[in-house]
Amino acid sequence: MKVEVEILEDVASLQAHALGEVVRALREAVAARGRASLALSGGSTPKGLYQRLAQERSLPWANVHLFFGDERHVPPDHPDSNYRMAREALLDPLFAEGLLPQANVHRVEAELSADQAASRYETVLRDFFGQEVPAFDLILLGMGPDGHTASLFPHTQGLEERTRWVIANPVAKLATERITFTYPVLDAAREVAFLVAGAEKAEPLAQVLTSKTAEVSDYPSKGVRPAGRLVFLVDKAAAAKL
Repeated sequence: MKVEVEILEDVASLQAHALGEVVRALREAVAARGRASLALSGGSTPKGLYQRLAQERSLPWANVHLFFGDERHVPPDHPDSNYRMAREALLDPLFAEGLLPQANVHRVEAELSADQAASRYETVLRDFFGQEVPAFDLILLGMGPDGHTASLFPHTQGLEERTRWVIANPVAKLATERITFTYPVLDAAREVAFLVAGAEKAEPLAQVLTSKTAEVSDYPSKGVRPAGRLVFLVDKAAAAKL
């Protein structure tokens, strides 16, 4: 599996470059299959990307469907909600102009129990993609200072899941559960793009990309091996140890 790494000057440059990747992927998907599926990530770096993406009014938004690769176990209006962040940065501006149908946004019902939210979201994926493992046109991922991605944290049971598409993953160090895509969904994507910024990501990024001995259980981002394209978009601070 070939891994592409693109090093950008700073966070703003990373977000601008990521915007081009997202716009291209969405346009290509709509042209090829009549619709595009994009899984969003949480975090500060994607937020800046989403604000830029909201300005792309010429995109075929009526044919774009938005999903969430993971979600905190909080209601949709909670400050920690990935959905709330995406709604404020991206969705509300598009809704306001009538560009994106609200039915095209598929959020995790994280106000339910974590298990129920995961089960319902897997049903959403099955209804949209059919019974085959979903082949997202693009999945956006981040990486935490501990090497986690989506809500697949080090040494959690979710790292071993190979049957379910969406699970409730208990994270003991955070004293909570998260709802997350599993590796089978991440690995079935046509494209996966990691957005990684900040000096605190330098060591885990080096472990994920260059270490021959680092284990997936220690650095879950290392376990993402999509059938399609895998690209890491990183700023210079995060790339310092590559």
